[in-house]
Formats: sequence, C-alpha cells, structure tokens
Amino acid sequence: MKLKLLIITVSSTLLLTGCSSRLDVVNEQMQQIRSQPPQPVPPAPVFLPVPSFAYSAQQLRSPFMPPSLAMELSIAAGRQIMPDLSRPPQYLEQFPIESLIMKGTLRRSNGSLYGLIQAPEGGVVRVEKGNYLGKNYGRIVDISPSQISVVEIVPNGREGFVERPRNLVMIDVGA
Repeated sequence: MKLKLLIITVSSTLLLTGCSSRLDVVNEQMQQIRSQPPQPVPPAPVFLPVPSFAYSAQQLRSPFMPPSLAMELSIAAGRQIMPDLSRPPQYLEQFPIESLIMKGTLRRSNGSLYGLIQAPEGGVVRVEKGNYLGKNYGRIVDISPSQISVVEIVPNGREGFVERPRNLVMIDVGA
C-alpha cells in the first residue's frame, strides 16, 4: 500500500514539474514579444467619393414588382379598402384558402349555384355568393360549375389593404 502511494506521489510530482517547465517556456516567449518595439500601423486607404446619381423614374413601375401587382395597386390607389372586422367570422375563414378544396356544385331551383368546399378537417361545407372563406377576408363573388371566384383583402405593405382575386378550381381526378 505504501509503495502505491509512493508511486502516485512521484508520478504526480513529475507531471507538475513537466507542466511548470512548459509554462516557463511560454512566459519567456511572451516576455520576448513584449520587449520588441511596436510595429507601425499602416494608414487607412483613401476612398474616392462616389458621384451622386439623380434617379428620375420614381413615377414609373418598379422593375422589382410584377406588372399584375403594380396594376392592382394603381387601381386600388383611388379607393380605401378595409376588411369588415365587425362581422362575425364564418367557419371557413379559420383555414388558409390554399387548404380548401372545391368538390362540386349544387343547382338551386332558381338556377343559381351553391359551391361545395372540403375543409382540411374533412367535412364538406355548402357556400354561396357572398360567403367568406380563407384567412385574408376572402368573399365569394361568383360560383360556376368549374370554379369559385373569391376576392381577398390583403395588406399592401403600406399600412393599407388591396383586393386580390383568387379562384378555387374544381380538379377532375377521374374515376
């Protein structure tokens, strides 16, 4: 037992002695670096001023905006569009319009059509012209046997809103 204790003591002393010699070398090198004179810092490069440019096409359409969106914004510029936040939301307004699927239509006795829309939860909902759906205050403006036309009210990016037409199209999956 005493032999083991002696071996552990001797080996730990040797290890600590080895560490102190490495630290001495590092300290010595750091002292040499500190004793050297400081190197001069090169001056900053001289930058030439960039000539100014007068942009004269502010009234034209932005090249980064699609023409269809530019036309929508210009049409809506003359009128104030706001969603009706005072009306109670309808069932299909809790789902994004992309998740709704047109399943078909039903003809009324007077000849007008109801639309049949499948919600993401699986149920089929009957809608008519004037109903709302989607998260962007989409109002149904027309129903045909092959599609349901919707006008959404979306933010225009300038603290206002713009109307955007969308369609739910009936997809024929075949039998």
